[in-house]
Amino acid sequence: MKKKAHSESEMVKAVKTLESGVSADTVAREFGISKGTLYNWNSKYSGMNVSQIQRLKELEEENRKLKQMYADLALDNRILKDVIEKNSRARGQEAHNRRNSR
Repeated sequence: MKKKAHSESEMVKAVKTLESGVSADTVAREFGISKGTLYNWNSKYSGMNVSQIQRLKELEEENRKLKQMYADLALDNRILKDVIEKNSRARGQEAHNRRNSR
């Protein structure tokens, strides 16, 4: 099912309409969304204006990028630790072999 993108102003308008006392069925039909979507918008954006919603979306995107950067760095760190561990084991085995061959 294709997602239909709604602008921040539409979301705010729908939430404000719902808060003004219009039934959820009417608001959902008017904006072409499901009641579930309307309730999600209401729980997430209630009491906000358009600029606040835009800032929220910017922060969510920045947070997503930071989480991805952290995941990449954590993976790099794990790989480097594994390499160091293997090298130290190999060196230890090499030293052991040299001592026993004498």
